[in-house]
Parts: sequence; C-alpha cells; structure tokens
Amino acid sequence: MTNHDGAAAVLPLTLVWVSRHLEAGERIVRTEVLHGGITAEMRRLAIGTRDGSTRDLVLRSFVNMKHAGDWLNREAGALSLLTGTGVPAPGLVAVDPTAAHCEYPSLLMTHLAGRTVLDNEGLETRVPLLARQLVAIHALRPAERPQEFVALTTADTVVTPKGGDAAAWAAAIDVIRRPAPPYEGRFLHRDFQPGNVLFDVPPSSPADARITGVVDWAASSWGPADLDVAHCSTNLALLHGPAWGLRFAEAYEEAGGVLAAAASERLYWQVRDGLACSEEVELVAQPWREAGRTELTTRAVEERLDAYVTALMDALG
Repeated sequence: MTNHDGAAAVLPLTLVWVSRHLEAGERIVRTEVLHGGITAEMRRLAIGTRDGSTRDLVLRSFVNMKHAGDWLNREAGALSLLTGTGVPAPGLVAVDPTAAHCEYPSLLMTHLAGRTVLDNEGLETRVPLLARQLVAIHALRPAERPQEFVALTTADTVVTPKGGDAAAWAAAIDVIRRPAPPYEGRFLHRDFQPGNVLFDVPPSSPADARITGVVDWAASSWGPADLDVAHCSTNLALLHGPAWGLRFAEAYEEAGGVLAAAASERLYWQVRDGLACSEEVELVAQPWREAGRTELTTRAVEERLDAYVTALMDALG
C-alpha cells in the first residue's frame, strides 16, 4: 500500500476493520487525504480488485470530537435511507460509531465522482442546480423520521463583527429572541451548502454543469425547509456576496420548493442561520482558503456576514 503523504496512512486497527469489509481478494493499494472538511478526517482509499482494476472508497473518522457516535449513527441512517431515492449520496459500506474496532469513530462509504466548486465563475448556472437538488431532498418522506433539528445559536451567543452595523445586528438578535414560528417538517440535510455538493463541470461547457453528489449527512434531521435554505443562503453570501445569499431563496421557490408564507417567518430562519455563523467565522473560512479562495480571510468573511445580515434586515425586516 502506498500513500500520497504520511498523513494519509490508515491506522492499524482501522486498516483491519476496513479490510474486513472488502470483497474477497481486494486490498487497499493507495490512500489520499481529502481536504475541505471541518469536523472529520477524510481519506480516499483506492481498492485493488481481483480483476486488476481499482475502485474508491472514502473513510471518515472523527478525532477528539464529542458526540461523534451520534453524528455517525445519523449519517449511516441517512445514507441507508437515501439508497435508491435518486438523491446522489454515497452508499454506506460500514460504520463503527463507538470506535469498538477502530482507533476513532469511523464510517466507510462509496466514493462519488465530481468535485466541489467554490469559484465565482459559473455561479449563475450552479445556483439553480443547488436549489433543485435541495427541493428533491426535501421531497423525501422517510418511514422513520430522523431526530428534530437543533438550533445552532442563541441571542446571547451571537458575536457581532468588529465594525459591524450595530443597529442591524441588534434588530437581528431581537428576531431570534422570539419563539420559532410553526412549520411543516421536512427531511433536512442540515449542512447543505456548496462545500458539500459535488459537480461535474465540463471545461469546454461550464453551462452544462451537473450535480454528481451530496455528501456529509451527519447532521441530517427533521425541521423546516426554510432552515436548509437559510444555511445554503448564508454560505453563498459569504462565498460570493450578499446578493447571492438573497437570491437562493428565490431559486428554491422557482424550483418548486415551498417556504414559510409570511415574510417574518422566513426572516426568522434566515437570520438565525446567519447569526449562527458569527460564532465560527474562522472555522467556516479556513476550508475555503485551503480550497483556493485565499482572499476569504476571516476579516473578509466577517465583513460579508455583516453585509448579509444588514441586507436581510433591510430586505425582509
């Protein structure tokens, strides 16, 4: 077995566990670290088959993370649920949520073709694709509902950016002090955003881009469609500017998605997700810089978040 770098090596107990879940005569011939994740270590494993070809699997390991078992159980459940639905998600191979066999809680799944695309170029093509994919996810009706969503921020934990519009932030914080509006539950990805969507973009024809996969289902849950839309909107605003954050909700409705009827209810979910990002700007920005968006410094992302929250309050408040 060869590695692209030392960090790609699979630890001994995990290697034995993975090998137990391969077909007879198969073995790991190469490993590679996959970058871009925040909560887990990811490795692509090239598996040599009996006929001399190779296939790829992905190993996801949670290192020093609280509640890793819960996250992996939720992801395993979501991947099982998504099999055969038409939503392009990885296939579950095996899961060890309590590290009973591996050094760390781990999940083994199939590898999907495609890549994440975080560039500004071609965004007008990709946003409608993202919206249609999210509508398809929300259309699923699982026989067994996943657990209810968990809010990621409170009015008392919001971090107003240095130099931010104090009046707009104060008004936004007041919005989430109110009780959550009633909603019709939907199956949520809960971290649907460009960093978790894989695309095939033909170099000669970017307009023919298509989605090949949606990954990272560890936070899948049950809740309002508005919450998934709000999360993707916030990420688009920080990656590409506030106007794209505002645009995504429109694209979702154009794709057939249904959001809260009242503007005040939509505002609640949009603001709640935007404010949640205020507590982890550096955590959000670092993978984007590693992926090539070096201009997205922590300060630059804070400024975009301030502009987005202000735009929400101006447009919807």
